[in-house]
Amino acid sequence: MTEHVVVVGHGPVGHRLIDRIRDGERVRHRRVTVLTDEPHPAYDRVNLSSCFEGTSSTELLLPGPRTREAPWTDLRLSTEVVACDPAAHTVTCADGTKVGYDALVLATGSRPWVPAVPGHDFPGCFTYRTLEDVQAIRRAARPGRAGVVVGGGLLGLEAANALRLLGMVPYVVETAPRLLPAHTDDGAGRLLVHRVRSLGMTVRCGTGVREVTPGADGRVAAVVLSDGTEVEACLVVFTAGIRPRDELAAATGPIRADRGGFLVDERCRTSSDRIWAIGECAAIHGRCYGLVAPGYRMAEAVARQLLGASDACFRGENSVIRLKLPGVDMAAFGDVHAETRDAMEFCWNDHSTGTYSKLVLAGDGRTLIGAILVGASVGALPVLHVLRGHELSASPEELLRSVMPGAAPVP
Repeated sequence: MTEHVVVVGHGPVGHRLIDRIRDGERVRHRRVTVLTDEPHPAYDRVNLSSCFEGTSSTELLLPGPRTREAPWTDLRLSTEVVACDPAAHTVTCADGTKVGYDALVLATGSRPWVPAVPGHDFPGCFTYRTLEDVQAIRRAARPGRAGVVVGGGLLGLEAANALRLLGMVPYVVETAPRLLPAHTDDGAGRLLVHRVRSLGMTVRCGTGVREVTPGADGRVAAVVLSDGTEVEACLVVFTAGIRPRDELAAATGPIRADRGGFLVDERCRTSSDRIWAIGECAAIHGRCYGLVAPGYRMAEAVARQLLGASDACFRGENSVIRLKLPGVDMAAFGDVHAETRDAMEFCWNDHSTGTYSKLVLAGDGRTLIGAILVGASVGALPVLHVLRGHELSASPEELLRSVMPGAAPVP
């Protein structure tokens, strides 16, 4: 294993990397320095919304007194890294401290993207990414008042449900023609809107935000949509997307991909010697993965390399997208939009039970490459995900009927 590893970032992916290094041999003879600008050790961002259901911030901390207290690990909180010098093999912190490394792993993650609409920075406007965001939204919440969530993706719907749990009236605005546009089609989107509205949330798809207007106190008072509709609201949460934190890709640092992120190969190696990038800040052959599961696989691959397995690499994305709201179950994986050449789509819609299912097969008509499930059909997820990439032994109709009796083909 490399003598001194420096990790920039201590989110879930950086934490996974350190744990896997710890699991390796001869760790007690090596050093790992972790530099993070957050004031907290790694915590479970995926379940951040559980804070609105009684989970404490302490309970969200990822397991590891062993990581934070291990003699071979130096965890420095509230320490921002502002520069990287690959030639000198050092990073520079905001306070001027330089830290040398034998290997550097960038796990800086991403930051929320906030559209530059007028008023986006008024008091009462928030993002939904960190424990601090959750605490700020809780303090600003006013039961009975409306709160606008800008963005109808997974995070947006979680934020809307958080407002609902705080006693507010959520209003979800999505520029795409349906909710979760990256993971649904029109059929699934229509059912999803119906289910979400049944929770007392207002949903507006196909429109954006023109501006946020203030009240006499200078705080958010209303949101004007692109079609001119004005929504009175005391709080706005932006969940319109994320951008990789790749500021260290300066003139002397790793190369940045065309669409952002540190450009890396399948081994997560950057253009600079001895520097890797993992998680949402890594653009593998130009593609960033905005999910934690691929980040974990990147972390495990890099840990193996640092422990001596030079051929370890990231094997690709195989994640399941899962939405869990009260009474609203939705899951998807693979090529849900049938973008693969000659892909075939099979859809089932049971209006009586509010169930929608879609299987996407390769051009051979037998190999499963994607699926969308809404409602009771989500129960078929474990079976279908295992079958991804494999040739089916039964027809799509027979397969769905076997795992979800009563599924009715779309006429």
